[in-house]
Amino acid sequence: MTVFLWGVLPYAAFLSLVAGLVWRHRYDRFGWTSRSSQVYESKLLNIASPVFHYGILFVLVGHLIGLFVPESWTDAIGVDERAYHLFSLYGGTLAGVLAVAGIAALVYRRRTNAPVFRATTGNDKFMYVFLVGAIVLGMVAKLAHSTGTGYDYRHSIAPWSRSLFRLSPETGLMTGVPVLYQAHAVIGMLLIALVPYTRLVHMFSAPVQYLFRPYVVYRSRDPEQLGPRPDRPGWERAELRGPGGGR
Repeated sequence: MTVFLWGVLPYAAFLSLVAGLVWRHRYDRFGWTSRSSQVYESKLLNIASPVFHYGILFVLVGHLIGLFVPESWTDAIGVDERAYHLFSLYGGTLAGVLAVAGIAALVYRRRTNAPVFRATTGNDKFMYVFLVGAIVLGMVAKLAHSTGTGYDYRHSIAPWSRSLFRLSPETGLMTGVPVLYQAHAVIGMLLIALVPYTRLVHMFSAPVQYLFRPYVVYRSRDPEQLGPRPDRPGWERAELRGPGGGR
């Protein structure tokens, strides 16, 4: 079971992610969308959606820092274990609370708005369960091991995560990890495997290029400088026609 969970499941989840993205792009390109329901209701959506997206973005950034920034790097810039633990505890908890609050508001919106509820599929509900489960388990694990300097996952989970990219998983590092952290990792891997088959697939088509595109310059039309707008081909001015439609 140790080899399966920490040496097989991560690669199976990654394979499902890649294969699912290829399949979805080839056979369901028009379904590659978040299936926005803004047309049915926008007031609550304009609050809940940014809260969720900012929260989940901070969660992802926190995971990337925690798993792939070695302890020696933070020590080099003067961040000791106590400071790192407090930053991880309060920053991670705040990000998780934002994400869960956003999801709760989105679920409330779906339950109280009939058109939005009718547009909700079983796939959406299934996705919400895994997404909320992964976030809540992460927060519970962090809070349950928050006394003192907390559980130092940078000596177990982090090096295990990095070993996966070397194609030499150090499964033994995960044997002594607290159960809550193990459950969080398993749910997270299952969520990664499910991403291409849910509305979460739209994260891979986020318009990041909009951050780097040139500004679109608009200018008003000055009739005195540009003169009257020329007639479009095939059209005539209304004042040229007589009462009967002729000239």
